[in-house]
Amino acid sequence: MADVPEDAPAHCPGTESEDAGKASACAGCPNQNICASAQPKLPDPDLPKIKESLLGVQHKILVLSGKGGVGKSTVTAHLAYALSQDTDAHVGVLDVDICGPSIPRIMGVANEQVHSSGSGWSPIYIEDNLCVMSPGFLLASPKDAVIWRGPKKNGLIKQFLRDVDWGSLEYLVVDTPPGTSDEHLSIVQFLAMAGIDGAVIVTTPQEVALSDVRKEINFCKKVGIPVVGIIDNMSILVCPKCKNSSVIFPPIAGGVEKVAVEMGIPFLGSIPLDPLIGKCCDNGQSYLESSPDSPATKAYLNICNKIKKFCEEAQTNGQNEMDTT
Repeated sequence: MADVPEDAPAHCPGTESEDAGKASACAGCPNQNICASAQPKLPDPDLPKIKESLLGVQHKILVLSGKGGVGKSTVTAHLAYALSQDTDAHVGVLDVDICGPSIPRIMGVANEQVHSSGSGWSPIYIEDNLCVMSPGFLLASPKDAVIWRGPKKNGLIKQFLRDVDWGSLEYLVVDTPPGTSDEHLSIVQFLAMAGIDGAVIVTTPQEVALSDVRKEINFCKKVGIPVVGIIDNMSILVCPKCKNSSVIFPPIAGGVEKVAVEMGIPFLGSIPLDPLIGKCCDNGQSYLESSPDSPATKAYLNICNKIKKFCEEAQTNGQNEMDTT
């Protein structure tokens, strides 16, 4: 973790960061000139360790959202449930939404604690082929507030990638906070050698959410993360009794599909809002198991198939590139 001076600003990148003395948070700091004039930073010695730790993980997928409240963590959990329906596929969920870790509650393991062994921290297993790691497991109480500076967040993310015994996984699905913040930059930096297959972006169709989604897509392009596609979440309400549907957020300027076309990324599909989804999340249950024939479950499974196809094609293309070198 980067060292932080005692009189550092709230979002100090740390003296060992490449942004030391250059980040916006450094403006006005008495140490700015000292940090900016320091010697060039050496490569992070932990990156090879992270790569080695994740050698058994075939595909790494980030789940992003431009704005909070669009159902990103719910989508993350149920994409993991969908991927794990193939009993031959082992799936892990990494929650790096440090200030709002909701994955443990959604997946029914809120009261679990992390155990360590000689091979590292052990993730919490929900099924034989589905495991979870979250900062929520490290809190003394679910009511505890996480009040951390950026470098401390970065250190925990690094520890989750370097020290967790993930074993052999076909998919590691990473739930990130909304926006483009320290956690996003850290996960990209720490997986630089291990590789990221792509990002799935979740949004609702109102324009106030889509304006932030465009920023999220541009972030992915700037840092070199392939975008698997974008998901339109909660745009339609499906009544669990009569099965009639109602549009909740009428799109003003073409909606999510138009943004996908404008930004040149795939549209993965729409997931309707079913009140039973929220109930299952509150009770820590899989909605896919509770309502296997529902429109939302079919949407999740369809999106899951597209993600699997993307990962398979990316792996094939990567292997072909290796064969030609």
